[in-house]
Amino acid sequence: MSKKPLILGIETSCDETAASLITENEQGMPIILSNVISSQIDVHKEFGGVVPELAARSHIEKIDWIVQKAINDSGKKIEEIDAIASTAGPGLIVCLSVGLSFGKALASSLNKPFIAVNHLEGHALSPKLDSTLNYPYLLLLISGGHSQFLNVQGLGKYKRLGTTIDDALGEAFDKTAKLLGIEFPGGPQIEVLAKKGNPNKFNLPKPIFNKGGCNLSFAGLKTAILKISKDIKTEQEKFDLAASFQKTVEEILYKKTKIAFKEFEKQSKPKEKVFVIAGGVAANKNIRSMLVNLCNKQNYKSVFPPIKLCGDNAAMIAIVGLEKFKLNQFNTLDYPAKPRWPLDENAAFLKGAGVQL
Repeated sequence: MSKKPLILGIETSCDETAASLITENEQGMPIILSNVISSQIDVHKEFGGVVPELAARSHIEKIDWIVQKAINDSGKKIEEIDAIASTAGPGLIVCLSVGLSFGKALASSLNKPFIAVNHLEGHALSPKLDSTLNYPYLLLLISGGHSQFLNVQGLGKYKRLGTTIDDALGEAFDKTAKLLGIEFPGGPQIEVLAKKGNPNKFNLPKPIFNKGGCNLSFAGLKTAILKISKDIKTEQEKFDLAASFQKTVEEILYKKTKIAFKEFEKQSKPKEKVFVIAGGVAANKNIRSMLVNLCNKQNYKSVFPPIKLCGDNAAMIAIVGLEKFKLNQFNTLDYPAKPRWPLDENAAFLKGAGVQL
């Protein structure tokens, strides 16, 4: 029996210090041997958001211990690792540099291949950790920093169909939560509050709803929440605003996803229509349910990562490392950190006022 690759993944792009070891079985399915995540909620809570310098300091303090714990939990020895994969971008450069430098140093000391991983590619491939996934497939990546539809044509081959022209959806959730007085990170709590509210109480805007293809915009929605929140006087009104926000987001995603389906089918003519939803916001059960129903109507197979793998983690970095290891796609130890690193390098940069849609 030939030895299966053993890959160490390291993730420090924002405020999670994470390490994971994965391998695969005889059928080529990935096996997660360990997946350790240390969050920094307590570090950033009083500031209402991530402070890059504090996040980087926390990564420096924890990374050695986190990687060692991942190795111990896996039941493997450090010498058995075949390659080290570290997130190289996108993200906060002071944070990226910690995991990237650690991964390079470890690869050098063990004389093992080093693999620089795009954090977004980690999200894109994360469902492969527990399900068989064939190319091409349509991806909706919804996280704290990114919201985009991508045609995933193969490893390293992505065509962007739509993106946010301003805020990411996860950011809109977190900022709405903050305006409602929920402590950071409040995004996941919106769903909890929404269950107690009337989703039809507030008529909220849906920017570029009827134009822009499957591009997205959430800044105007966030501004409306800001204005309304100033006049909220009761807990029930807070619940109603959370419910109205949740409903509005679902309506936006429903319509834009239908447009993305058509664009994907026009580009790829896939034998099997598969829709992957990944990123932190993919853990939102209401959004999951709505998109599953849409897929059923449109004859798409919906695929989500397990809830625990929707947010930032190192197993998703390791799975990209595993795929690249099998193709001998390695990087040199001078590979730079990339704060901005789109999956589709040819896509136009859409951000800010004046974007033509």
